[in-house]
Amino acid sequence: MPDAPLDHRPDQLGREGQGRSKPGAYPGSTPETRKQVLVKLCWMLLWMLYLYYPVQDLVTGHYSVPVRVAGWVALAAFLAGYLVLVFFRSMRGVRWRGSYPLLVLMAAIAVTTGCTLSGNWLGLFPYLSVAVGAVLPARFALPGVALVTAMVAAEGLATGARSGALTSLLVPTFLSGAAMTGLQQLVGAMRELREARETAAQLAAAEERLRMARDLHDLLGHSLSLITLKSELAGRFMDADKDEAARAQVADIEQVARQSLIDVRGAVSGYRRPTLGVELAAARSALATAGVTLEAPPAVAEDRPGLGVAEAETLAWVLRESVTNIVRHADGATHCTLAMDETWDGEGARFAVLEISDNGRGPGKAGPGNGLSGLDERLALVGGRLETSPGRGGKGFRLRALVPLGVRVEA
Repeated sequence: MPDAPLDHRPDQLGREGQGRSKPGAYPGSTPETRKQVLVKLCWMLLWMLYLYYPVQDLVTGHYSVPVRVAGWVALAAFLAGYLVLVFFRSMRGVRWRGSYPLLVLMAAIAVTTGCTLSGNWLGLFPYLSVAVGAVLPARFALPGVALVTAMVAAEGLATGARSGALTSLLVPTFLSGAAMTGLQQLVGAMRELREARETAAQLAAAEERLRMARDLHDLLGHSLSLITLKSELAGRFMDADKDEAARAQVADIEQVARQSLIDVRGAVSGYRRPTLGVELAAARSALATAGVTLEAPPAVAEDRPGLGVAEAETLAWVLRESVTNIVRHADGATHCTLAMDETWDGEGARFAVLEISDNGRGPGKAGPGNGLSGLDERLALVGGRLETSPGRGGKGFRLRALVPLGVRVEA
């Protein structure tokens, strides 16, 4: 009946990184904005329509004023307990100490009103079943739902409820609680998966930092040791008034320091170098966030024979800039296609071709922006070229980046 189950463990999922669902964007997530709270409350209040029968019984039943007042108080307490257990408890976190006393209170109200007022109050048991499925741990939730269903059957038989009406009540009581139990377990698995992905990302980042530290140690260890030795030697030459020898050592120190700086810059730039695999994953996340479906074969990210490091890096830059253009400028785009192929020019040279097309409104009459001009310059540096045109049927925008391929080495 409610729209969101509860988890039995705190959600420690970080919200950093691309491609992750926004808070409140998946079932069972904790609402964090007023809009999300309002939406979830509306969905829950929609199910409150099933309380029509107890309300009708209080309005039309021939009860005394004290009994009627007591009935309204009991109904309000039951509804408040249900909202606290199923909704507000998910916002405060799990393992709230007041969960089980509230559950007992709801059960007592459902049993008491069903026995003392009329059979219309048996309609409270489906809500009790949902609350049981939401509150109890996974291994006890389904038996608890079965117990609530048995309570409905026993009370219905004891109060002389018709068999047809009792059957129509038993089915939703059990199924609603079982659905809550299953959905709760599904959400728990989703959260565990998200935490596992977060942990994997943290471990990958830690491993990358360790690898970078090892590389920097290897690069600088020898150079700094050599600089230290040459500095000591230069000092000795200066003490011995051997100025020419000291100058030679200082010149060597300068050369070693410059080379070390070049090596460090090369290592750092290597870590920042984009790859097709990384950019493809980032493209999926960025386009999904913008509501654009990306169609791309996995082979796009695979190594292609003859494709050099500089050429592959340039194609990765093309993919990044193309996705950025689609997200920012492709109004109305809902679909993006990415393909990787090979072609030959008139002179027999072989090229790798990366093609990105969307179904947006197209480039219009404006000239190419700085992003496309920058891509054209990058491709020219590796002997490639950039081609742009409208998409299929004259709709959208298509971009083709061509980079030369080296000689294919046959196995």
